[in-house]
Amino acid sequence: MNTDGRLERANDNAAAFWLAQARAHGWRSRIRPGLTAVRCARTPDDPHRILLTRPYAETGSVERELTDLLAEWSTIRFTLEDPYGGLDLTRFGAARLPPMPVMVRDPGAVEGMTTALPAIREAHGGGTLTVDEAVDGDNVALVERAIVDGFPLPARRPWVRGDAFPERLLGEPGWRAWLGRVDGAVAGTCLTYDDGRATGVYWVATLPDWRGRGVAGAVLRTALVHAHPDRPATLVATSLGEPLYRKLGFVERARTCWWSRTSAQG
Repeated sequence: MNTDGRLERANDNAAAFWLAQARAHGWRSRIRPGLTAVRCARTPDDPHRILLTRPYAETGSVERELTDLLAEWSTIRFTLEDPYGGLDLTRFGAARLPPMPVMVRDPGAVEGMTTALPAIREAHGGGTLTVDEAVDGDNVALVERAIVDGFPLPARRPWVRGDAFPERLLGEPGWRAWLGRVDGAVAGTCLTYDDGRATGVYWVATLPDWRGRGVAGAVLRTALVHAHPDRPATLVATSLGEPLYRKLGFVERARTCWWSRTSAQG
């Protein structure tokens, strides 16, 4: 059984990404062999995040660990990512969401890209599209608002600066944010996280007025060129984003099962 392949690198990166957020917010976390959990705690019913990172021999041990964790953290809502697809969490009051592809892009050139920022500067719908890295608090706030409104993140509405992505994340090694603008107006964004072995891509978002105009592709190409292009890039694709990711060289490695509980178990 392969326990350190491309899928496991993607799993480890996602776990590290959530642990970085836990440090920035001051959230509790738990790390066990094959399992990482973050007690997201903006409000008491914020969904806690649980990620399985390695194959498990049998489901009973995972379910026992989950039972203990939910009790210890007084969990109301949670999201659990199971890229191995063996769990049935209905007895925990969770619903299985449609599986999503875990995709990996091996290192290599990105077509049409140079190596100097601004990485993209092109005519775009009558304006000029630029993509830059967000390197200060004000620009991180613009990224945050674009994700809240464009991804979207309904639980974070109305947007409050620093609520989802506090400026302290700029101090987390490997955490980077990318911002696309058309004539200075924010159009799209994404986050990347490099853990030394892979670079994960997260929350690729385009604001409604700019969807279908190539903004997400421009932002993502910039991130791929500048966020450690010598390492594999990983992401979990939505159905809307998957065609773009395939076009940019991402290949499906597995389909991850997400389980979501949205209220206290009755």
